[in-house]
Amino acid sequence: MITNTKKLKDRSNAPQDRASAVYLSEVMSDIDEGAGFLSRLSAEDLAIVRSEGSSCRFQKGEGVFFQGDRHSGIWLIESGSVRTFYAGPSGREITLAFWTPGHFIGGPEIFGGGMHMWSADAQEDVELLYLTGARIRQLVDTMPSFAICLINGLVAKGKCYSALVQMLGTRSVTERLAQLLIILGDTHGIPEGNRLVIEKKITHEHLAAIVGSTRQWVTMTLDKFQKKGLISVSRNRITIESYEMLRSQAS
Repeated sequence: MITNTKKLKDRSNAPQDRASAVYLSEVMSDIDEGAGFLSRLSAEDLAIVRSEGSSCRFQKGEGVFFQGDRHSGIWLIESGSVRTFYAGPSGREITLAFWTPGHFIGGPEIFGGGMHMWSADAQEDVELLYLTGARIRQLVDTMPSFAICLINGLVAKGKCYSALVQMLGTRSVTERLAQLLIILGDTHGIPEGNRLVIEKKITHEHLAAIVGSTRQWVTMTLDKFQKKGLISVSRNRITIESYEMLRSQAS
């Protein structure tokens, strides 16, 4: 059994030089798997890939692509965070994931064609490298290592969305919220004594859109967690007071 103290020590020893992607998953080791999908490329091959793309920037809140638009290529995230989300016929949105540097967005039609099944917007000012479907196909035809990288990247995406479906289909909304807080603690938490402080600014609306509920329900449930001593909530952060007790709420 992993104690709360040991978990905090493990977290404090984790690399802090990059932000992790965030989405609902039962397997923490898979959360950021896709971030290194181009890592097998040599420096020379990576330079070739980059030369085939075009740099672009999006400001916070700006849409990168939209549900129903035609696929035209993919975007590699170089800095910042991008949210992917689906809007239902009623207009209600569910957040699929927050993607960070090293990941790509814009699949699954990487060669272009078909329609985007969801949208993406910048959560902060972001820098992206855009590769058109035609350029991607050319790189795949001439660079086998890049083709393998794309396969690995698509495998990671498939695992992500499979994990999301499993969570939505098998966990109650309370369990999903508890698991999301655990994920945020593991990926963005900072140890503070025996507590884990989630400094990533995430609103109740964001939490609700990820777990598939309403802001009011999230606020009410966070208050219940706080009364049980699992967490404490302030204006700018959430603190996990008892990691193991919170984890028990997620299972």
